[in-house]
Amino acid sequence: MKYTEEHEWLRVEGDLIVVGITEHASEQLGDIVFVDLPEADSEVAKDDEVTVIESVKAASDILAPLDGTVVEVNDVLADNPGLVNEDPLGDGWFFKMKVEDLSVLDDLMDEAAYKDFIG
Repeated sequence: MKYTEEHEWLRVEGDLIVVGITEHASEQLGDIVFVDLPEADSEVAKDDEVTVIESVKAASDILAPLDGTVVEVNDVLADNPGLVNEDPLGDGWFFKMKVEDLSVLDDLMDEAAYKDFIG
């Protein structure tokens, strides 16, 4: 897994990248009550706002970690947004995207660097 400074995680599954938020981020947000996901097959650019999550504490934007195409969204979150709190690194993922070159992940933090980052 790779991590961004915006507390997103990225996991490669075949030729796709699965994107979600870290356990640290889900804890900081508190109970998530709403998730607004992007449309499948939408083109995104790095740092575009692609997902909005609302918790009992605040609303937060989830930014596209990379340039690419959103190919699948986790529709389960519409009816069960709390899944992001329950399993942020697993079933609480937001979307899957396709990128031109997976080597762009090399610029992101690994788990050890992320742990240092949140220190």
